[in-house]
Amino acid sequence: MHSDTPTTTATPFPGLHRRGFLAVSGAAGLGALALTGCADTSANGPDDANGPDDANGDGTPKRGGRLRAAFAGGGASETLDPHLSNLFAEAARAKALYDKLADYGGDLAARPRLASSWEPNTGLDRWKVSLRAALFHDGQPVTAKDVLHSYRRIADPARAFRARASLEPIDLAASRALDERTVEFVLKRPTAEFPNVMAAFGAYIVPASARDGDFDHRPVGSGPFRLVSFAPGRSTVLRRNDDYWDGAPHLDELEFVVANEESARVNALLGGQVEYAHELNPATARAHEDGGRIRIVRLRNSAMQSFAMKTDRPPFDDRRVRQALMLVADREELVQGAFSGAGEIGNDLFGKGYEYYEGTLPQREQDLGRARSLLKQAGAEGLRITLDTSPVAAGFTEAAAVFRDQAAKAGITVEVRTGSKDTYWKDILDSGTLCCYRSGAMPIESHLSQRLLTGSTTNATKWRHQDFDALYQQAQSTRDPEQRAAVFARMQRRLHTEGPFLIWGFADWILGTARGVRGIAQQAPANTLDWARFDKVWLA
Repeated sequence: MHSDTPTTTATPFPGLHRRGFLAVSGAAGLGALALTGCADTSANGPDDANGPDDANGDGTPKRGGRLRAAFAGGGASETLDPHLSNLFAEAARAKALYDKLADYGGDLAARPRLASSWEPNTGLDRWKVSLRAALFHDGQPVTAKDVLHSYRRIADPARAFRARASLEPIDLAASRALDERTVEFVLKRPTAEFPNVMAAFGAYIVPASARDGDFDHRPVGSGPFRLVSFAPGRSTVLRRNDDYWDGAPHLDELEFVVANEESARVNALLGGQVEYAHELNPATARAHEDGGRIRIVRLRNSAMQSFAMKTDRPPFDDRRVRQALMLVADREELVQGAFSGAGEIGNDLFGKGYEYYEGTLPQREQDLGRARSLLKQAGAEGLRITLDTSPVAAGFTEAAAVFRDQAAKAGITVEVRTGSKDTYWKDILDSGTLCCYRSGAMPIESHLSQRLLTGSTTNATKWRHQDFDALYQQAQSTRDPEQRAAVFARMQRRLHTEGPFLIWGFADWILGTARGVRGIAQQAPANTLDWARFDKVWLA
């Protein structure tokens, strides 16, 4: 597929078949920033030390050249519709073509993007958002009308856009444009965490004139790059947007190439076919970290790893069975076996170290005797279950094998079923009972809203409890940060006790680059503003 822009010849990369998922979206609320509004800041947020241009001591940026970035892709189903992005490759392309009102900084607090400032009323149920002067690729200004159109499109109940659950607090029928560059968002209830809504994964701003058929052929965004060509599952070529509001990218061109197998991405990087390889495994990092041929970048604590249990069907509709599996896991052994030690253990809660994380709970440890007792109480002795996994993500198949052996010690027979790399994430959303699952970084509030509410569009565990939904709304509406944290803690204590995610570890996110690539952020968890931020990258 091609845009009307004169094209540059793309070099399709012979792809393997491995899909990267942005199962993303848990970690930090906004606290004082949300309550006081925010001043207009640079692209790197208020602290320039967090920005990719100068954080690494890479010197003065140079202009020019094409950077080729290898990602796992999704085959012919890939799309440039930013509201449908689920894969890491799709998210990186969306970031290059579009902007959100806000995005998450490395600390998981909202940073202004197309919004230059935001300010709530005293009741926290109306937020006035001012837009910066920015242009779409067709030269038209980004206006309040475009913002409202984008959010109404995402919130369409007939569509399954990922950010829909995050936008739920907004009364879009009552929200209005005060003028061309000012939006008044009217909320259904007081919402102290509203900046998280604007920063939500997938909440990109598109022109009010955009139609569904336009996105893959001639997408018009306000991002740092413009489309040259798009071949789903093969290659996407983008060109610098010289009119970008945050300053033109250093690169002339950016090409995304699909290489689904990790070995193909590494070999392409070593062979000079690409300059950036996304998502490498720990063994690769160890082999090349001191070799000098390529650079290894570790983004710490970026990827939650877990087993997700479907709570609406046997055997995991019985919480005692879920509790038993949590006690089966030897987390240290899982981290060693799946990550080669390049990570840290989890405690069945998302967002370790993020704001609102309930870190006072005792670390859960393996207790096979207690696990057997719970299974006996549930009438599930001799339990046989199928664990869905796939080489779709680093550590998945290794973790499944380790957990199978651990479960056997408690009398549980685990059959490991390896699914298609191309359809795994779609397959496990509704099918099966137990699966390997992961997520990139996001505020804890976002993790809850996108995955654990009755109306969440990516609720893979089918965790649906009206009282839990009510607690989430209570937390959103609580102005005092300490009281809000107490509600979030209450929710997490319940998840820790009986929840659907056996969160056993947090892995480093590992990237590889050619030696001449500069400007890669070192402190940017996957899914945050400076992750895959190619407008700030240059070739030395």
